Amino acid sequence: MSFHPLFCHPGCQAPPGLAVSVRADTTSAGDLRLAYHLQGGAQLRLPPPVLPGPADDLWQHTCCEAFVAGGAGTGYREFNFSPSGAWAVYAFRAYRERQPDWRAEVAPQIRCELAANDVLLEAVIPRLLLPAAPARLGLSVVLETVRGEKTYWALAHVAAQPDFHLAASFTLPLP
Repeated sequence: MSFHPLFCHPGCQAPPGLAVSVRADTTSAGDLRLAYHLQGGAQLRLPPPVLPGPADDLWQHTCCEAFVAGGAGTGYREFNFSPSGAWAVYAFRAYRERQPDWRAEVAPQIRCELAANDVLLEAVIPRLLLPAAPARLGLSVVLETVRGEKTYWALAHVAAQPDFHLAASFTLPLP
């Protein structure tokens, strides 16, 4: 599988030298495997490492995201992965309409490698966390620079303001 480039939202000013791409594939067990490559990492503010576990508001800082929609209906799952090791999983019935009683029964696996100018974050989402009949992916990243500025990257931007929850931006067929 090749890497898919993510594009900075046109309303944001991307710092020179930053580039983001993601590779997505599935394992023989039906798990979804994602690899986010952030180039220009020296410009990024990365959250400090924490014990792996669930946490909210990860998008307030550098965070990799995936939105997985099923083939029918308007429901989807949101996955957030922080370079710190923290993660979040949310289930939605429809656009931004959370299922309050839904909880992740297992944890995604996250591994983050830092190089001089690159960040590689790999995440494996167990099949159990995916919606029934997963069909489409929306891949996105929030990047926070060392100056505290945020930029929003995605496969597709379909609104004047960054909004990764819009189903029209779930453009990648599930591998």
